[in-house]
Amino acid sequence: MTVPSPSEPASVTVDLGRRSYPIHIGAGVLGRAGRLIKPHLHRPFTAIVTDENVAALHLEALQRSLAESGIEHVGIVLPAGEATKCFAQLETLCRQLLRAGIERNDTIIALGGGVVGDIAGFAAGILRRGVEFIQIPTTVLAQVDSSVGGKTGINTPEGKNLIGAFHQPRAVLADTGVLATLPARQFRSGYAEIVKYGLIEDPDFFEWLESRRRDVFALEPAAISRAILVSCRAKAAIVARDEREGSVRALLNLGHTFGHALEAAAGYDDTITHGEAVAIGMVMAHDFSVRLGLCPGQDAGRAAAHIKAAGLPVDAGQLGD
Repeated sequence: MTVPSPSEPASVTVDLGRRSYPIHIGAGVLGRAGRLIKPHLHRPFTAIVTDENVAALHLEALQRSLAESGIEHVGIVLPAGEATKCFAQLETLCRQLLRAGIERNDTIIALGGGVVGDIAGFAAGILRRGVEFIQIPTTVLAQVDSSVGGKTGINTPEGKNLIGAFHQPRAVLADTGVLATLPARQFRSGYAEIVKYGLIEDPDFFEWLESRRRDVFALEPAAISRAILVSCRAKAAIVARDEREGSVRALLNLGHTFGHALEAAAGYDDTITHGEAVAIGMVMAHDFSVRLGLCPGQDAGRAAAHIKAAGLPVDAGQLGD
């Protein structure tokens, strides 16, 4: 992998009227975080919520950027992994935030992948009846999906994300440079969500992914930036049309119905990642659509072939017992 070089970030707006917010995308965004965040703060005090893995890689850079902009902050580090999205950790996090002195006009910063963003966003939504938060996603999956749109929540034995709330962030900062620190498996998992946008309503983007997948995986600056930008634009447009998932936003769940069932069956452990589950789920959804006469078999085969070429599983049998 190459590391994308710093450049002026591109911006996408999630248009929700008075609650609209920007998504800043580009290499080096983390180093500019203080400057980008400060206009969204009511007062210069924030609580950074992250996990053990991300803290070791990126927390210091964020703290330095905030300090340079005169923003006071405290840090809270959670255990890494999907198991963190539970009631016990939510209670622990809320109590840590209260002890840190978070008031209603303060801001929580979620620095990490989808797990951190989901639980930190949920805590922000319920703490003191709602405080504002900012997403700084550090995985492909979080940058193109979970950090945008306001869905927050935790898992229970009954299912994934069944306890949660819609709570939109004030801003999203997606630094493509930090993706170079991802393990290969996590990068592939996030790529599944990128493929999803090509499959749901952008055949030109899917065709581009077929021809430029290797460049995206190599973190070629123009390729990874375009992949993240197009994905964020697609999600922002859908969220603007249907914030609460009453109609068209359900398109974003392609592969997720089957995928969530696979994750639950695995007990939310590392047997399967969210992206791997979605990849299998998308293949299953296409196969089911073929059986119903809703999708040509050629299209389903093309989708499965690209997912497989990306190194993602296409069948639950690949996961073992």
